[in-house]
Amino acid sequence: MMPVIDEKKLKIERQLQEKGPPPGRRVLLLILDGVGIGSLPDAARYGDEGAATLQHVSAAVGGLKVPRLQELGLGNIAPLEGVPSHPFPRASYGRMAFRSPGKDTTTGHWEIAGLVLPYPFPVYPHGFPPEIIDQFQRVAGRKVLGNRPASGTAIMEELGEEHMKTGSPIVYTSADSVFQIAAHEEVIPLEKLYFLCSRARELLSGKHAVSRVIARPFIGTPGNFKRTSGRRDFSLPPLRPTMLDLLSSDGVEVTLVGKVNEIFSGRGTTRYIPARGDNTVVELGVLKALKASRGGLIWANFGDFDSLYGHRNDAEGFARALNIFDTFLSRLSEHLGPRDLVAITADHGCDPTWPGTDHTREYVPLLIWQCTGGDIVGNHPRSVSLGTRSTAADLGATIMDYLGVENGGDISGTSFLDELSLPG
Repeated sequence: MMPVIDEKKLKIERQLQEKGPPPGRRVLLLILDGVGIGSLPDAARYGDEGAATLQHVSAAVGGLKVPRLQELGLGNIAPLEGVPSHPFPRASYGRMAFRSPGKDTTTGHWEIAGLVLPYPFPVYPHGFPPEIIDQFQRVAGRKVLGNRPASGTAIMEELGEEHMKTGSPIVYTSADSVFQIAAHEEVIPLEKLYFLCSRARELLSGKHAVSRVIARPFIGTPGNFKRTSGRRDFSLPPLRPTMLDLLSSDGVEVTLVGKVNEIFSGRGTTRYIPARGDNTVVELGVLKALKASRGGLIWANFGDFDSLYGHRNDAEGFARALNIFDTFLSRLSEHLGPRDLVAITADHGCDPTWPGTDHTREYVPLLIWQCTGGDIVGNHPRSVSLGTRSTAADLGATIMDYLGVENGGDISGTSFLDELSLPG
């Protein structure tokens, strides 16, 4: 039998050989999900005036222990207990604002990729209207439970037993634009849950086009329920081209690790590495991608800050996660080569000390540097203060510039590559 030829894969391989970034050019973009660094000027509109994730976490634990991030210049962006400013930071540093309205994961990632939203995604502080719920109940074949904003772990404990008795899916939302479906894996198997989510995604269009439909499977018994790793996000496709589309169409390899691929609905991706949980993102995601990548962009999201600690008001856990990430940075050295550009930032805030359990409208930190060999931060770093960027899209424009891809005005953002004074 003749082997089956994947024409699409062959086409991408040819493009990578014919075009691609300048030799040796590679970008590693790491998103610390929910790690904000002070409320934005319009935060009061969201009830977030005064929110400051990093500042409040550092104060709550009596000082952060992140020597690597401190060396890179994290303490130069804003005063942080336990993280003094560095006299000679090894990375260029600054903070970024978001022009898009909202404070959700999709909005943040899309703006970094050059897509600034003119309007916010719809939210449902009083639950979803009958026109949506009635249609979804017909698809599910039974009534739903919940249908209100709630903490995922709290509503699972509250309604989990009734769900197991009735088979009714638990539907809930938050301050973000999400339609979440929680179900016990022994009551609604994963494939059925994913089917329900895909149908909900179809229903939630037009004025009800929420940014994400999220499958939230769990296991266990009443009083001892536990979420599983079977979470899956069904995102709205980007409304227009992003940095990922322009890079991949120009023959640049685009590797997305974990939930980033879902946030962009697979658009512009040439390689996808599934990963859930920060340990998996590191071991089976980032390190695997660095070993396999010949160049281009590697984009990964570290979601535990947000999902495990920010939303659960756990400042101590948040601080531990920062320390773990700091330790991971020291492991990166052996996997990075000369002219690799590394950027660390976030997509929004999620202040665990703030009232409620939702995201917070904040600036996000930015650390960016080019490796020159020998150490993660290079032997001859040249750091500058990047100040406050008026839009996170500037980072995407800079990445495209570094990888040699013309913007042509297709996406938002202004490159600051010339400001970085890179060695070459």
